[in-house]
Amino acid sequence: MNDFKLKKPFRHFLDLAALKPDEAREIIDKAKILKTTATEKGHGKGFIHPDRPLADKSLAMVFEKPSTRTRVSFEMSIHQLGGTAIVLQGNDMQLGRGETVSDTAQVLSGFVDAVMLRADSHESLLEMSENAKVPVINALTDFSHPCQVMADVLTFEEHRGPIKGKKIAWSGDGNNVAVSWIHAAVLFDCELVLACPKEFCPPTQVLEWAKNNGGKVTLTHDPDQAALGADCIITDTWISMGDTDADERIAILAPYQVNKKLMRGAKDDSLFMHCLPAHRGEEVTDEVIDGPHSVIWDEAENRLHIQKSILLWCFGK
Repeated sequence: MNDFKLKKPFRHFLDLAALKPDEAREIIDKAKILKTTATEKGHGKGFIHPDRPLADKSLAMVFEKPSTRTRVSFEMSIHQLGGTAIVLQGNDMQLGRGETVSDTAQVLSGFVDAVMLRADSHESLLEMSENAKVPVINALTDFSHPCQVMADVLTFEEHRGPIKGKKIAWSGDGNNVAVSWIHAAVLFDCELVLACPKEFCPPTQVLEWAKNNGGKVTLTHDPDQAALGADCIITDTWISMGDTDADERIAILAPYQVNKKLMRGAKDDSLFMHCLPAHRGEEVTDEVIDGPHSVIWDEAENRLHIQKSILLWCFGK
């Protein structure tokens, strides 16, 4: 019998707002060690951590939304730590035929040691975590994307050192990635200025949470103001999966495009990040995303290393 499943409380990874600053720092620092180990041991497609710390663990990866980076990074993460993964598409499961999330959580808890969920609704994630007897990991919901932002922080620190006290600028839609950046600004004590049109601002309750927790988070409708003196400028696609108002969104968000002019307002050594996939020519121009400030490929690779660290954290290893 798997004794781990009988022990509570165990650690879910649901939102950065649920972490303590020292827990978030632990995950980042462990990811740095894991990446160094992979590099020193010969980082390749078949790399397996020499200690195989998750050799007896299995991960169910449940996708209600399509995925490239999330799927590959999590599947390779559990593999490189010595464990196994099973990929489940929402429409191929009984979830797609009306089985409740809570019943699915109970069933999966009897089969696997952890569940990763990429969900249409944040409520589904919360219902899964409330009913599962194993750790549940938020691999993206309509509300937040904590795994991505932890990879972003790791990438920033690789290139520019500690993020504490640095200015991060967000330009565009105040979406799920922006929400997780608001959480991260509090956890890592950096300054975050979000430039968003009034139609697409982050949720008020998230901004209030940041204010109540001492966060240096500012909302503006002026992208030039946000970018001024920034250490890093970040954006994301304006059209998310399921959006039906693409033309309207593009028209409203056009002034928030990250282009050469906007980057000139940031520091000379500023970074550019994008969680991908990108719609080139919409939220970002080719000369920026392919230019000297861009670290998007390091950012994408770091999903692998941060995912490994998150898995180990959930299992208490």
